[in-house]
Amino acid sequence: QVQLVESGGGLVQAGGSLRLSCAASGRTFSNYAMSWFRQAPGMEREFVATISGSGSVTYYADSVKGRFTISRDNAKNTVHLQMNSLKPEDTAVYYCNANGRASGMDYWGKGTLVTVSS
Repeated sequence: QVQLVESGGGLVQAGGSLRLSCAASGRTFSNYAMSWFRQAPGMEREFVATISGSGSVTYYADSVKGRFTISRDNAKNTVHLQMNSLKPEDTAVYYCNANGRASGMDYWGKGTLVTVSS
């Protein structure tokens, strides 16, 4: 019902920046809170950032606070993650997530790989 496609991953040096994008299909995009999660090699998937349907409320994991910024454009059905001051420990597959207000259903993209070299 809701399809998510991430893009923008790649290889970047420590201290550099990268901007991830997530394109969503489906109706009433603004009804969904959107989040980014990541999973590093050999580790559990962890929360990175979330943004409310209207875009008025954001929340970040302590590990990325001050470096990453989540945003959304409801007219374009997109969500973004601006990543600055990247560290090698940010290396992971980054996943886009949509959570439905009424249904409570979760939808996931297939992920995009971010590799930060030292």
